[in-house]
Amino acid sequence: MKNYLRVSSMLFNQPLLVTPDMLDLGVRWANQAMSLNIINIGASADPKIWDDDHVDRLALQEEQRRTAIASTGVEVIPVSGVLVARGSQLSMCETMTSYEGLRSQLRQAVADPLVERIVLDIDSPGGSAVGAFELATDIRAMVQQKPITGIVNYSAYSGGYLLGSACSELVVSQTSGIGSIGVIASHLDRSKMEEGMGVKVTTVFAGAHKNDLSPHEPLTEQSLKYLNDVVQESYQLFVNAVAEYRGLSVQKVIATEAGLFRGQQGIAAGLADRMQSPQDAVDELSRSVALSRANRQTNRIHVRAAALAMQSQL
Repeated sequence: MKNYLRVSSMLFNQPLLVTPDMLDLGVRWANQAMSLNIINIGASADPKIWDDDHVDRLALQEEQRRTAIASTGVEVIPVSGVLVARGSQLSMCETMTSYEGLRSQLRQAVADPLVERIVLDIDSPGGSAVGAFELATDIRAMVQQKPITGIVNYSAYSGGYLLGSACSELVVSQTSGIGSIGVIASHLDRSKMEEGMGVKVTTVFAGAHKNDLSPHEPLTEQSLKYLNDVVQESYQLFVNAVAEYRGLSVQKVIATEAGLFRGQQGIAAGLADRMQSPQDAVDELSRSVALSRANRQTNRIHVRAAALAMQSQL
Protein backbone atom coordinates (compact mmCIF):
# COMPACT_ATOMS: atom_id res chain seq x y z
CA MET A 1 0.00 0.00 0.00
CA LYS A 2 2.96 2.32 0.48
CA ASN A 3 3.28 3.08 -3.24
CA TYR A 4 -0.47 3.71 -3.50
CA LEU A 5 -0.35 6.19 -0.63
CA ARG A 6 2.39 8.07 -2.45
CA VAL A 7 0.41 8.13 -5.68
CA SER A 8 -2.80 9.17 -3.93
CA SER A 9 -0.99 12.12 -2.30
CA MET A 10 -0.04 13.29 -5.80
CA LEU A 11 -3.57 12.78 -7.13
CA PHE A 12 -5.85 14.15 -4.40
CA ASN A 13 -5.97 17.49 -2.57
CA GLN A 14 -3.43 18.99 -4.97
CA PRO A 15 -3.86 21.54 -7.76
CA LEU A 16 -3.46 19.70 -11.07
CA LEU A 17 -2.81 21.09 -14.53
CA VAL A 18 -4.60 18.19 -16.17
CA THR A 19 -7.72 17.53 -18.20
CA PRO A 20 -10.83 16.43 -16.25
CA ASP A 21 -11.07 13.10 -18.09
CA MET A 22 -7.48 12.26 -17.13
CA LEU A 23 -8.23 13.17 -13.51
CA ASP A 24 -11.37 11.02 -13.62
CA LEU A 25 -9.32 8.10 -14.91
CA GLY A 26 -6.83 8.54 -12.08
CA VAL A 27 -9.59 8.79 -9.46
CA ARG A 28 -11.29 5.62 -10.72
CA TRP A 29 -7.95 3.78 -10.67
CA ALA A 30 -7.16 4.96 -7.14
CA ASN A 31 -10.63 4.10 -5.87
CA GLN A 32 -10.27 0.57 -7.22
CA ALA A 33 -6.65 0.02 -6.24
CA MET A 34 -6.84 1.38 -2.71
CA SER A 35 -9.93 -0.63 -1.81
CA LEU A 36 -8.06 -3.88 -2.43
CA ASN A 37 -5.48 -5.63 -0.27
CA ILE A 38 -2.65 -5.60 -2.81
CA ILE A 39 0.86 -6.77 -2.03
CA ASN A 40 3.56 -5.47 -4.32
CA ILE A 41 5.59 -8.52 -5.32
CA GLY A 42 9.06 -8.14 -6.76
CA ALA A 43 11.58 -5.34 -6.94
CA SER A 44 10.45 -1.94 -8.19
CA ALA A 45 13.48 -1.53 -10.42
CA ASP A 46 13.19 -2.52 -14.05
CA PRO A 47 14.89 -5.94 -14.36
CA LYS A 48 15.97 -5.07 -17.90
CA ILE A 49 18.70 -2.82 -16.53
CA TRP A 50 20.65 -6.00 -15.73
CA ASP A 51 20.15 -7.36 -19.25
CA ASP A 52 23.36 -6.96 -21.30
CA ASP A 53 21.37 -6.96 -24.54
CA HIS A 54 19.20 -4.15 -23.18
CA VAL A 55 22.30 -2.15 -22.24
CA ASP A 56 23.74 -2.71 -25.72
CA ARG A 57 20.48 -1.54 -27.29
CA LEU A 58 20.52 1.61 -25.18
CA ALA A 59 24.10 2.31 -26.24
CA LEU A 60 23.14 1.79 -29.89
CA GLN A 61 20.14 4.10 -29.54
CA GLU A 62 22.33 6.77 -27.97
CA GLU A 63 24.86 6.44 -30.79
CA GLN A 64 22.10 6.74 -33.38
CA ARG A 65 20.72 9.79 -31.58
CA ARG A 66 24.12 11.50 -31.58
CA THR A 67 24.58 10.69 -35.26
CA ALA A 68 21.19 12.19 -36.09
CA ILE A 69 21.96 15.35 -34.12
CA ALA A 70 25.33 15.73 -35.84
CA SER A 71 23.62 15.34 -39.21
CA THR A 72 20.58 17.56 -38.66
CA GLY A 73 21.56 19.87 -35.79
CA VAL A 74 18.12 19.23 -34.30
CA GLU A 75 17.43 17.41 -31.03
CA VAL A 76 13.88 16.15 -30.48
CA ILE A 77 12.91 15.70 -26.82
CA PRO A 78 9.65 13.84 -26.12
CA VAL A 79 7.13 15.23 -23.63
CA SER A 80 4.73 12.30 -23.40
CA GLY A 81 1.89 11.25 -21.15
CA VAL A 82 1.22 12.42 -17.62
CA LEU A 83 3.58 15.08 -16.26
CA VAL A 84 5.04 14.55 -12.78
CA ALA A 85 7.54 16.52 -10.75
CA ARG A 86 10.33 13.97 -10.27
CA GLY A 87 11.71 10.90 -11.98
CA SER A 88 11.11 8.76 -8.89
CA GLN A 89 7.37 9.21 -9.44
CA LEU A 90 7.43 7.59 -12.89
CA SER A 91 5.46 4.39 -13.33
CA MET A 92 6.48 1.50 -15.54
CA CYS A 93 2.78 0.94 -16.35
CA GLU A 94 2.02 4.43 -17.65
CA THR A 95 3.69 6.82 -20.07
CA MET A 96 4.98 9.71 -18.01
CA THR A 97 7.47 12.57 -18.22
CA SER A 98 9.10 14.17 -15.20
CA TYR A 99 9.83 17.88 -15.03
CA GLU A 100 13.14 16.97 -13.40
CA GLY A 101 14.22 14.74 -16.30
CA LEU A 102 12.95 17.15 -18.94
CA ARG A 103 14.93 20.02 -17.42
CA SER A 104 18.08 17.88 -17.48
CA GLN A 105 17.58 16.95 -21.15
CA LEU A 106 16.98 20.56 -22.13
CA ARG A 107 20.07 21.79 -20.31
CA GLN A 108 22.16 19.12 -22.00
CA ALA A 109 20.79 20.10 -25.42
CA VAL A 110 21.41 23.81 -24.80
CA ALA A 111 25.01 23.08 -23.78
CA ASP A 112 25.66 20.72 -26.74
CA PRO A 113 27.44 22.60 -29.57
CA LEU A 114 26.11 20.09 -32.12
CA VAL A 115 22.50 21.04 -31.29
CA GLU A 116 21.32 24.17 -33.10
CA ARG A 117 17.56 23.75 -32.71
CA ILE A 118 15.61 22.00 -29.95
CA VAL A 119 12.18 20.46 -30.43
CA LEU A 120 9.73 19.51 -27.69
CA ASP A 121 7.58 16.72 -29.13
CA ILE A 122 4.47 17.20 -26.97
CA ASP A 123 1.68 14.68 -26.50
CA SER A 124 0.36 15.19 -22.98
CA PRO A 125 -2.91 15.74 -21.09
CA GLY A 126 -0.96 17.62 -18.42
CA GLY A 127 -0.25 16.64 -14.85
CA SER A 128 1.10 18.01 -11.60
CA ALA A 129 1.14 21.74 -10.92
CA VAL A 130 4.08 21.21 -8.58
CA GLY A 131 7.23 21.95 -10.56
CA ALA A 132 5.41 22.90 -13.77
CA PHE A 133 5.77 26.68 -13.45
CA GLU A 134 9.43 26.45 -12.48
CA LEU A 135 10.19 24.35 -15.57
CA ALA A 136 8.23 26.71 -17.82
CA THR A 137 10.30 29.61 -16.46
CA ASP A 138 13.48 27.65 -17.20
CA ILE A 139 12.32 26.89 -20.75
CA ARG A 140 11.63 30.58 -21.31
CA ALA A 141 15.14 31.42 -20.15
CA MET A 142 16.68 28.71 -22.36
CA VAL A 143 15.04 30.06 -25.53
CA GLN A 144 17.29 33.09 -25.14
CA GLN A 145 20.23 30.75 -25.72
CA LYS A 146 18.81 28.42 -28.39
CA PRO A 147 15.49 28.30 -30.25
CA ILE A 148 13.07 25.75 -28.80
CA THR A 149 10.13 24.76 -30.97
CA GLY A 150 7.13 23.09 -29.36
CA ILE A 151 5.41 20.67 -31.72
CA VAL A 152 1.97 19.43 -30.64
CA ASN A 153 1.94 15.77 -31.61
CA TYR A 154 -1.05 15.53 -31.08
CA SER A 155 -2.17 17.03 -27.76
CA ALA A 156 -0.82 19.68 -25.41
CA TYR A 157 -3.40 20.25 -22.73
CA SER A 158 -3.15 22.07 -19.42
CA GLY A 159 0.37 21.46 -18.02
CA GLY A 160 1.46 20.19 -21.44
CA TYR A 161 0.27 23.45 -22.97
CA LEU A 162 2.02 25.51 -20.27
CA LEU A 163 5.37 24.00 -21.33
CA GLY A 164 4.56 24.47 -25.02
CA SER A 165 3.56 28.11 -24.51
CA ALA A 166 7.01 28.86 -23.06
CA CYS A 167 8.76 27.73 -26.26
CA SER A 168 10.07 30.06 -28.97
CA GLU A 169 7.15 28.95 -31.14
CA LEU A 170 4.33 26.43 -30.92
CA VAL A 171 3.31 24.40 -33.97
CA VAL A 172 -0.01 22.58 -34.25
CA SER A 173 -1.34 20.26 -36.91
CA GLN A 174 -4.84 20.35 -38.35
CA THR A 175 -6.11 17.90 -35.73
CA SER A 176 -3.82 18.79 -32.80
CA GLY A 177 -5.49 19.81 -29.56
CA ILE A 178 -4.25 22.57 -27.24
CA GLY A 179 -5.59 24.60 -24.33
CA SER A 180 -7.34 23.50 -21.14
CA ILE A 181 -5.79 26.51 -19.39
CA GLY A 182 -7.30 25.73 -16.03
CA VAL A 183 -6.64 24.05 -12.69
CA ILE A 184 -8.55 21.23 -11.06
CA ALA A 185 -8.38 19.42 -7.73
CA SER A 186 -10.21 16.46 -6.28
CA HIS A 187 -10.91 15.28 -2.73
CA LEU A 188 -11.58 11.62 -2.00
CA ASP A 189 -14.07 11.07 0.81
CA ARG A 190 -13.83 7.43 1.89
CA SER A 191 -15.91 7.77 5.08
CA LYS A 192 -19.04 6.05 3.67
CA MET A 193 -17.01 3.20 2.25
CA GLU A 194 -15.16 2.75 5.55
CA GLU A 195 -18.45 2.86 7.43
CA GLY A 196 -19.80 0.10 5.21
CA MET A 197 -16.69 -1.95 5.94
CA GLY A 198 -17.16 -1.46 9.67
CA VAL A 199 -14.10 0.78 9.95
CA LYS A 200 -14.06 3.94 12.04
CA VAL A 201 -11.00 6.19 11.92
CA THR A 202 -10.33 8.46 14.89
CA THR A 203 -7.74 11.17 14.30
CA VAL A 204 -5.97 13.11 17.04
CA PHE A 205 -4.19 16.23 15.85
CA ALA A 206 -2.71 19.53 17.00
CA GLY A 207 -2.92 22.62 14.80
CA ALA A 208 -6.23 23.78 13.34
CA HIS A 209 -5.35 22.80 9.77
CA LYS A 210 -3.47 19.55 10.45
CA ASN A 211 -6.49 17.40 9.57
CA ASP A 212 -7.61 19.42 6.55
CA LEU A 213 -8.61 17.33 3.51
CA SER A 214 -8.77 14.08 5.46
CA PRO A 215 -10.13 11.24 3.28
CA HIS A 216 -11.81 9.72 6.36
CA GLU A 217 -14.50 12.39 6.66
CA PRO A 218 -16.61 14.61 4.39
CA LEU A 219 -14.95 17.78 3.20
CA THR A 220 -15.27 20.51 5.81
CA GLU A 221 -15.87 24.17 4.95
CA GLN A 222 -12.37 24.95 6.18
CA SER A 223 -10.84 22.28 3.95
CA LEU A 224 -12.94 23.36 0.97
CA LYS A 225 -11.78 26.95 1.39
CA TYR A 226 -8.14 25.87 1.59
CA LEU A 227 -8.40 23.68 -1.51
CA ASN A 228 -10.21 26.39 -3.45
CA ASP A 229 -7.57 28.96 -2.45
CA VAL A 230 -4.79 26.67 -3.69
CA VAL A 231 -6.60 26.08 -7.00
CA GLN A 232 -7.22 29.80 -7.53
CA GLU A 233 -3.58 30.61 -6.74
CA SER A 234 -2.35 28.05 -9.29
CA TYR A 235 -4.89 29.33 -11.82
CA GLN A 236 -3.57 32.87 -11.52
CA LEU A 237 -0.02 31.58 -12.01
CA PHE A 238 -1.20 29.65 -15.07
CA VAL A 239 -3.06 32.45 -16.86
CA ASN A 240 -0.35 35.01 -16.05
CA ALA A 241 2.37 32.70 -17.41
CA VAL A 242 0.49 31.97 -20.65
CA ALA A 243 -0.33 35.66 -21.11
CA GLU A 244 3.35 36.55 -20.72
CA TYR A 245 4.70 33.76 -22.92
CA ARG A 246 2.13 34.19 -25.70
CA GLY A 247 1.93 37.99 -25.61
CA LEU A 248 -1.77 37.97 -24.72
CA SER A 249 -3.77 39.88 -22.17
CA VAL A 250 -4.65 38.03 -18.97
CA GLN A 251 -8.31 38.71 -19.73
CA LYS A 252 -8.03 36.98 -23.12
CA VAL A 253 -6.43 33.92 -21.54
CA ILE A 254 -9.11 33.77 -18.85
CA ALA A 255 -11.77 34.11 -21.58
CA THR A 256 -10.72 30.72 -22.98
CA GLU A 257 -12.44 29.25 -19.89
CA ALA A 258 -10.11 26.23 -20.02
CA GLY A 259 -11.58 25.30 -23.39
CA LEU A 260 -9.96 22.90 -25.86
CA PHE A 261 -8.89 24.20 -29.28
CA ARG A 262 -8.00 22.24 -32.40
CA GLY A 263 -5.68 23.29 -35.19
CA GLN A 264 -6.59 26.65 -36.67
CA GLN A 265 -8.86 27.48 -33.73
CA GLY A 266 -5.85 27.48 -31.44
CA ILE A 267 -3.93 29.76 -33.79
CA ALA A 268 -6.89 32.16 -34.04
CA ALA A 269 -7.06 32.27 -30.23
CA GLY A 270 -3.38 33.24 -30.09
CA LEU A 271 -2.40 29.99 -28.39
CA ALA A 272 -0.20 28.70 -31.24
CA ASP A 273 1.85 30.20 -34.06
CA ARG A 274 1.41 28.10 -37.18
CA MET A 275 -0.08 24.90 -38.56
CA GLN A 276 2.07 22.09 -39.89
CA SER A 277 2.24 18.33 -39.46
CA PRO A 278 4.77 17.21 -36.83
CA GLN A 279 7.10 15.46 -39.30
CA ASP A 280 7.01 18.34 -41.77
CA ALA A 281 7.82 20.77 -38.96
CA VAL A 282 10.89 18.76 -37.91
CA ASP A 283 12.00 18.38 -41.53
CA GLU A 284 11.68 22.13 -42.11
CA LEU A 285 13.78 22.85 -39.04
CA SER A 286 16.43 20.41 -40.30
CA ARG A 287 16.49 22.14 -43.69
CA SER A 288 16.79 25.52 -41.98
CA VAL A 289 19.79 24.30 -39.98
CA ALA A 290 21.38 22.80 -43.13
CA LEU A 291 20.94 26.13 -44.97
CA SER A 292 22.41 28.05 -42.04
CA ARG A 293 25.40 25.70 -41.93
CA ALA A 294 25.93 26.06 -45.68
CA ASN A 295 25.82 29.86 -45.44
CA ARG A 296 28.32 29.85 -42.59
CA GLN A 297 30.63 27.58 -44.56
CA THR A 298 30.37 29.87 -47.60
CA ASN A 299 31.13 32.90 -45.46
CA ARG A 300 34.17 31.18 -43.99
CA ILE A 301 35.43 30.37 -47.50
CA HIS A 302 34.94 34.01 -48.57
CA VAL A 303 36.79 35.25 -45.50
CA ARG A 304 39.70 32.88 -46.18
CA ALA A 305 39.78 33.93 -49.83
CA ALA A 306 39.79 37.60 -48.90
CA ALA A 307 42.57 37.01 -46.38
CA LEU A 308 44.69 35.17 -48.98
CA ALA A 309 44.09 37.94 -51.49
CA MET A 310 45.24 40.58 -49.04
CA GLN A 311 48.28 38.50 -48.15
CA SER A 312 49.28 38.13 -51.79
CA GLN A 313 49.23 41.93 -52.21
CA LEU A 314 51.65 42.49 -49.34
